[in-house]
Amino acid sequence: MKKIFLLFISIILLTGCGKVDKDKLIETFKDKVESSKSYTIDSNMEIYNSEDTFTYNIKVYYMDDDYFKVDMVNTLSNHEQIILRNNREVYVVTPSLNKSYKFVSEWPYNSSQSYILNTLVKDIDDANEVEFAEEEDGYSLKVPVKYPNNSNLSYEKMLFDKNMDLKMVTVYDTEDIMAIKVVFAKIDYKANLKEDDFSVDKLIDENCCNTNVDSNNSDEKNSSADSNQDNKTETNSNTKETSSLQDIMYPLYVPSNTYLKEKETVNTESGERVILTFYGDKNFVLIEETSQVKEDFEIIPVYGDPLMLSNTIGALSTNSLSWTSNNVDYYLASNDLSTSEILTIADSLNGTNLVVEK
Repeated sequence: MKKIFLLFISIILLTGCGKVDKDKLIETFKDKVESSKSYTIDSNMEIYNSEDTFTYNIKVYYMDDDYFKVDMVNTLSNHEQIILRNNREVYVVTPSLNKSYKFVSEWPYNSSQSYILNTLVKDIDDANEVEFAEEEDGYSLKVPVKYPNNSNLSYEKMLFDKNMDLKMVTVYDTEDIMAIKVVFAKIDYKANLKEDDFSVDKLIDENCCNTNVDSNNSDEKNSSADSNQDNKTETNSNTKETSSLQDIMYPLYVPSNTYLKEKETVNTESGERVILTFYGDKNFVLIEETSQVKEDFEIIPVYGDPLMLSNTIGALSTNSLSWTSNNVDYYLASNDLSTSEILTIADSLNGTNLVVEK
């Protein structure tokens, strides 16, 4: 009888009772994400752009009913931006400048997002085919991605350990070159977050120079005075540091048969503004201006979506893109450029190897 029992156990083990296959891995991962009422993630993201690598420390907060908060810090410049979604209102807050863009957007579901679990699940659900593989230290899923503003990105590999815990996501372009890598240091599926954790007022109070914004009136540029002298001193100091536009940045990428036609420098009350006008097959205007820290918190409505560039988060509308990089505000607008071309020009301005005029 004992021999029969041992034989039965051996058969179960050999037939793979605990064997991990594609269906089991997908089911386990989806169940962890979809059954979570709230989760937090600590991760590190690298974006590869030509010869440059941009690294971010990322903290993600999620709660049921599509509440999201993503805190991103560029490790090279220490530039921090926070994406906040509560209901369908989305904010991109830049604490160092005391300002935020506000969108009515489907973010993060309108694009693949390699650092957010919900969108990874959506990528799996939307895929016509998911490839499963056993790796040296675990398992992987190869899934098509959807980046509407970057058609060059083709697929992602989700890497899991032997316990089927997500450890890393890598995104590849159409030539199988890695473009993005996200390493997950910690995922807490029982974070016990509350709605107050996704309040724009609380976010401003905790992170920005001045406080007390009424989010009910945030369709306008809102502000409230802060009497704290330390904050005022810091604001004035930062403004002084960025009041002069030291360099004019020229894009490394310009569409064919398009050339710089005109350059104009304008002195403003708060600094300098440079207007670069490009003419040809793809006309566009590029404006560069010294960043200014607002004394009162400012919310700027944008009809568009947040867009991740290599080293910052921008505000994309139908035919324009606004972003801040290295204490310079950029505005790129064109009726001729596609969104992909706008993104390519912007990214060519954000690298370490730039065409610069002193």
